[in-house]
Amino acid sequence: MSDRSAVLPQYLIPKQALTAFAGYVAGRERGWVTTEIIRRFVAKYQVNMGEALNSDIASYPTFNDFFTRALKPGARPLADAELICPVDGAISQFGAIEHDQIFQAKGHRFSTTAVVGGDATLSAQYQDGSFATIYLSPKDYHRIHMPCDGRLRRMIYVPGDLFSVNPVTARGVPGLFARNERVVCVFESARGPFVLILVGATIVGSMATVWHGVVNPPRGGAVREWRYPASAEQPAVELKQGDEMGRFLLGSTVVLLFPKGPLRFNPEWAAGRGVRLGEVMASYSTGSQA
Repeated sequence: MSDRSAVLPQYLIPKQALTAFAGYVAGRERGWVTTEIIRRFVAKYQVNMGEALNSDIASYPTFNDFFTRALKPGARPLADAELICPVDGAISQFGAIEHDQIFQAKGHRFSTTAVVGGDATLSAQYQDGSFATIYLSPKDYHRIHMPCDGRLRRMIYVPGDLFSVNPVTARGVPGLFARNERVVCVFESARGPFVLILVGATIVGSMATVWHGVVNPPRGGAVREWRYPASAEQPAVELKQGDEMGRFLLGSTVVLLFPKGPLRFNPEWAAGRGVRLGEVMASYSTGSQA
C-alpha cells in the first residue's frame, strides 16, 4: 500500500470531533477506569515508568496527568552544548532551509511562511537558515524544553487540520507540518532569533506553554497572536536552557527554525534516529553545515 493510500482515511474521518472527544476523556477523573487505561497504554507502548518522578500509575487522577508526567531529577542530563535537543523523540528531518523551503519527506516540502502562520516578515529571518523536525511517539516524555537560553517575543496560534503525525503521514500528506494546527513560539537568544513550533495532530487534545497555560482549546478559524514586550507591568518571559517551555496533552511534533549562520548539527544525527532531551543538537562554528 502506498503512503498516499495509507493516509486516505484521515481525509474522511471527523478529526476535529475525534480530537475533542479524546481531549474530554483524557481530562476526566474516572478512578479505576483511568488507571486501567494507563496500565494498558504503558504495556502497549512500553513506557519506561522507572524514569517518572511518580511511577505509581494508580495515583494519576487523569490520563493527561500521566501523559504529561514529570521525570526524576537527573533523568535527562544536559550536554555542554550551545543547542541541546528540546525533547525525547525521533528525528523526522533536519538540515538547511533552501531559500524558504523546508524538507518534509521525499517529494514534499513546505515553506517557512506557511509554517509560521503566514507572516512573511517573520519567515524572512529564516531564509537559507536551518531547521529540525522531531516526532514524539506515544511512549515518549511529552514536555518540551528550551534548546538554549531565550527571551519570548511572540506566540502565534495557527488553526489547521489534525492529521496524525508519524513517518507515514509525513510521506503521504503534502505540507503536513504547515497544515496541522500549531503554536509558534518566537524567541530571542544570544545568537539571534529562533522559532520553536508545537504541531498538533489527531487526538492531541491541547498544547500548553508554561507562561500561558493551555493555548487550545478554544479552537477557531482565525490566527491568534500574543506579544511579550518587557515592561514594568509585564516582566519579560525569560527561560534558561533546559527549562520546560511547554507540553503536549497527547502526541505530536516540534519544528525548530534558526537563521542563516554557522550552525552545525550533531554529526551523529540522522533522519529516523531516536533522540533524547538534553543531548547535543547543534553548535555554532565556522565551516559548512553538516
